[in-house]
Amino acid sequence: MDLLLHNGRLPEGRRVDIEITDGLISAVHDVTAPQSNITPKGHDLNGWLVLPALAEPHAHLDKVLTAEMVPNPSGDLDGGHEAWTAAAQAGKFTKEGMVARAIKAIELLMVHGVTALRSHVNVGAEVGAGHVLAIQEARSHFEGLIDIQLVGLTYSPLTGHEGADNRAALSKALEAGIDLVGGAPNFDRDPAKLIQQTVEAATDAGIGLDLHIDETLDPSILFIRDFTRQVQDAGFMHQVAASHCVSLGMQVPALQAKIAAEIAAANMAVFPLPQTNLFLQGRNQQTAIPRGLTAIRTLQEAGVLVAAGADNVQDIYNLVGRSDPLETAALMVMAGHQLPDVAYEMVSNNAREGLGLQRVTVTPGSPADLLVIDAASPREAIANAPMSRRVYHLGKLVASCDQQTKVHQST
Repeated sequence: MDLLLHNGRLPEGRRVDIEITDGLISAVHDVTAPQSNITPKGHDLNGWLVLPALAEPHAHLDKVLTAEMVPNPSGDLDGGHEAWTAAAQAGKFTKEGMVARAIKAIELLMVHGVTALRSHVNVGAEVGAGHVLAIQEARSHFEGLIDIQLVGLTYSPLTGHEGADNRAALSKALEAGIDLVGGAPNFDRDPAKLIQQTVEAATDAGIGLDLHIDETLDPSILFIRDFTRQVQDAGFMHQVAASHCVSLGMQVPALQAKIAAEIAAANMAVFPLPQTNLFLQGRNQQTAIPRGLTAIRTLQEAGVLVAAGADNVQDIYNLVGRSDPLETAALMVMAGHQLPDVAYEMVSNNAREGLGLQRVTVTPGSPADLLVIDAASPREAIANAPMSRRVYHLGKLVASCDQQTKVHQST
């Protein structure tokens, strides 16, 4: 045994001691008596709730924490793109600044309970693989503390003669060692061709694929169907995810169900991103404003793996955000009509599975990736988001925080 976690509390109320060996849970015992003398190999959890650690399946570490640097007065997707492009052309972003912001963002995620993270990183003619190299440098500060995957988010156009320089940048990003290929078909002149090129690039590199798909309320745009068909036709064998899928939520129920079955058949995960899409979508509508979420319930009923992420945090696409998946879970309860236990699963084990990682259970053989939090239940953890937390990654304490509050009453 490398570590004993003493007196933790499982959601059903059971008090347990958790033994950890070689990064895995090796034994779980009922607590029968207080352990007053915790050895150096032991941590007293004080009866706090023990849950699977959180995961963030969709971030943008090259853009994070830039809201003060780059305003987006229109508050919509196009306005954010224009503002970021103008700021980049004006030379506002340096490699050193990007590395520092990414390090801060990763630390914030870890303190909140995240032990696995996937970030999309811009790749294109103007920046080459520069953003990838910057975020890889930031990632190097966290070896053994958190799992971080990087997706090369290709600029558009990627197709045709105009896309040659962006395709060359993708080649550089692949040489630099990105973990997945990404892109946004909606922004390309030939969306189906972009999907084909990204599938081919990921296949050739032997890595996964995660595309920004249908981030629009326009029901006539449904590139998710091209994506599922091409993935199946190519016999794609690696991780594959569709992020956003907003327009699927605008379809009639029968069509939603048909497309959800196609997504399930393609073994594709779907990542709704409530913070950013609640902020960006529906700004031009004054009545019955849509929520900017995909068809979550229909996808779940079809057996699709649905995990929720935050997307942007304090940048041109989302001016706020706490870097806390419990905020995402709360939005899935309120805006996505999920029950709290399901919402927690969407930001923990579902997100881990969507990243190709093993699910966590407090049983022998499970990875010891745990969030220990001062709350009575997952529902209360989501509701109050207490900052008294301990975060374990493969049995190592990697982050902690203690919240102190006091009401000062006059005498």
